[in-house]
Amino acid sequence: MTDPTLPPPSNPIVVIPARMASTRLPGKPLADILGVPMIVHVLRRAVEAGIGPVVVACAEPEIARAVEAAGGTAVLTRPDHPSGSDRIFEAVGLIDPEGRHDAIVNVQGDLPTVEAAAVRAAFATLSDPAVDIATLVVPITREAERADPNVVKAVLELRPGAAKGRALYFTRATAPWGEGELFHHIGLYAYRRAALERFVSLPPSMLEQRERLEQLRALSNGMRIDAAVVDAVPLGVDTPDDLERARALLSGRSSHISPSPAP
Repeated sequence: MTDPTLPPPSNPIVVIPARMASTRLPGKPLADILGVPMIVHVLRRAVEAGIGPVVVACAEPEIARAVEAAGGTAVLTRPDHPSGSDRIFEAVGLIDPEGRHDAIVNVQGDLPTVEAAAVRAAFATLSDPAVDIATLVVPITREAERADPNVVKAVLELRPGAAKGRALYFTRATAPWGEGELFHHIGLYAYRRAALERFVSLPPSMLEQRERLEQLRALSNGMRIDAAVVDAVPLGVDTPDDLERARALLSGRSSHISPSPAP
């Protein structure tokens, strides 16, 4: 359990895990979106958040080359990590072995439309000393999503009108039962550094393996996850159709990138 006297994290780093292997869209970090690799779009959004240095944790050197050509920072990690959490943990250890960064924001490398405000909201949720891990949710408005197992639901203890709440469970089922909002979970996380270290050291839990949801490992081991409520679900690019949607969404958006500050 987190020490209730801990101060809020003050020196975060944003890490974007990326790998070329993808069953449905091989090589997707380098997929072209308006003349720019997808991973660079994600990098730009993370830099815009302005919360700290941004690093791409790459499984392959070609991703690193694309990031560095755009003025960003990349670090090569082992290609065989079972999850993005393991990849970002290795990357932070390589970049910051002295432990200067006390929080890590994990922005998935296939979210080219993620808003900078959403990245800031995840990190801000760690200001509560009781919170180990922070994440994001969006109220479900489309009826079809309520029963869709591909839409992960977060079961929150959320007071009316509150902007964040404690996550009690995550599930692919329609939950919770009864009248009221359901929340679509967005897989963007902010970790206290000690929480990430503990998380990656734990074995997969039974419910994690049953639901195929990694965050249940944290809940099963008594770690606290809080979720901030945001307005929109960023498009996750997993298929060629998703890629076309991302191109359409970003076609009217101008972007530029400055080199991210040294971690």
